[in-house]
Amino acid sequence: MANKLNLLERRRKRLRYQLRLKSGGRPRLSVFRSGKHIYAQVIDDKAGRTLAAASSIEKAQREELRTGADRDAATAIGKLLAERAIAAGVTEVVFDRGPYLYHGRVKALADGAREGGLSF
Repeated sequence: MANKLNLLERRRKRLRYQLRLKSGGRPRLSVFRSGKHIYAQVIDDKAGRTLAAASSIEKAQREELRTGADRDAATAIGKLLAERAIAAGVTEVVFDRGPYLYHGRVKALADGAREGGLSF
């Protein structure tokens, strides 16, 4: 178990380093997924603040979604986050998948954010 956590931490650090090199000052769309929910934030690293956030634990989303742990929920959260980010004046972001592989719920969230109007 400790070895797996070490690998995840190394992957996270490697990805963040690459994002810093290639971001060009754009905000970062960060994803976290758990066994029951999915969370996403648009973060301005220079100012150190969150510009927009959405998750499957919000009351409106809990009532609307069957579960917070499937691709449909991830797509809905991606679209909601894109709405909120555009309202905050953000249209271009850098996608930070964290230690997760780009498939399943993480890919569905990214596709939903793109459908909602964010470009990355």
